[in-house]
Amino acid sequence: MIAHMPHPTPSRSIARKILVKALDLMSTPHHPDRYLELADPLLTTATTRARITNVDRTSLGSVTLTLRASRPLRFRPGQCVSMSVVVDGVRHTRTFSPAEVPGSRGRGVVLTVGFRPDGRVSRHLFEHAAVGDVVELGGISGDFVLPEPVPGRLLFVSGGTGITPVLAMLSGLAAAGHTGAVTFVHYARTAEHVARRGDLDAAAALPNVEVVLAHTRGGGGHLHGRFERAHLDAVAPWFADTPTFACGPTGFVDRIRDLYEDVGAIDMLHTESFEPPVVTIDPADVSGTVHFAGSGVSVDNSGGTLLDQAEAAGLTPEHGCRMGICHTCTAIRASGCTRDVRTGEVDSEPGTRIRICVNAPVGDVAVEI
Repeated sequence: MIAHMPHPTPSRSIARKILVKALDLMSTPHHPDRYLELADPLLTTATTRARITNVDRTSLGSVTLTLRASRPLRFRPGQCVSMSVVVDGVRHTRTFSPAEVPGSRGRGVVLTVGFRPDGRVSRHLFEHAAVGDVVELGGISGDFVLPEPVPGRLLFVSGGTGITPVLAMLSGLAAAGHTGAVTFVHYARTAEHVARRGDLDAAAALPNVEVVLAHTRGGGGHLHGRFERAHLDAVAPWFADTPTFACGPTGFVDRIRDLYEDVGAIDMLHTESFEPPVVTIDPADVSGTVHFAGSGVSVDNSGGTLLDQAEAAGLTPEHGCRMGICHTCTAIRASGCTRDVRTGEVDSEPGTRIRICVNAPVGDVAVEI
C-alpha cells in the first residue's frame, strides 16, 4: 500500500543534523559512514541503504524483492527509485518501480525485476539476490503518476513486469478510498509468468476493479495473443474516451501508442517502458565530432547515444535507467544538434539540459561531461 510519509518534525531534523555533524568531526579524516557501516551496513548518513528481506522467484521470468530501507522513501505511486548493486566488483545503477509494504511505516518496499539475458543487473538479481543482501537506494523520479483529482474511470494496461507501477497505483487508490471504476488488462506469456499474483488477486477482489488477464503464449486467461484493438473493444470499448496508463516492454507500449494515435486519442494515453530504446543509427547523422567539454575528450561521432559514446571513450558519466526516465544522466548540450532516439525529434538550442542516455548527436556536438 502506498502512503505519503510525514516529514520529520523540525526538532528531530535539527537533532539529526547536530548528531551527523558531531560524528563527522569525531571521524575525521574519514566520513562517519566508514565506521557506522562496520556495525550495520544500513547505518549510513549520506546514503539510503536497504536490506533484502524476502526473495520470490515463483513467477517465471522475474524475481520480486522485498527491501527494508534505512529510512522512509517518499514517492508517488508509479514513480521509480534508483538502486545500485555491485556486480563483479563494479557498481551499477538501475531504476525500478517500488510499491510499499502495508504496515511497514514507509520503510518496506517491493520491487519486481524482469529477467533479461543481456541485462547485467537484472540477470544478477534474478540469479543471485538473497535475503540479507544490502543495496543502495537513490533518488525518486518519473512522471508516470495519476493526475489529481483522479478521474472517475481509469484503464490500466500492462505487460510483464510493467505490472509493478500499475499495482502501486491501484494500492494508492485503494488506500485513498477511491471508488471510481478501474479496468486493468495485464499481459503475460502464460499463467506461470504472471508476477505479483497475490497482489493481482487482491486488486481483483475490490468491488470497483475489473482485472483482465491476457496470455500471449498459453491457454487460460480472458484474452489470448499479443495486444490488439479487438482486445480493448471486447473489455473496454470506451477506451478512447478514458485516461489510460500503459507500462511494459518497448514494443508492447509502441503498439498501444499506435492504436491511440489511429483513433485520435493519444492525449488520453500515458505510457512508460522499462527497456532501453532501440537506437537506429541514421548514416546521415554519423559525421562530425563529439566533444566532451568537461573532460577535454573528443571522439568521432559513431551515431550512438551520447552515453554510449562517452563510455566507449573511457568516461564514466553518472547514469541510472538508460531509458530517459530517471534524469540521472542529464547534462548540458553546449552546442550542436541532438536527436531523441525515442521520438526522432531533433533540437539544437544551446545550453539545453538533455538526457544523454536517449539523445544521439547529429553532426558536431559539444556536451558538458
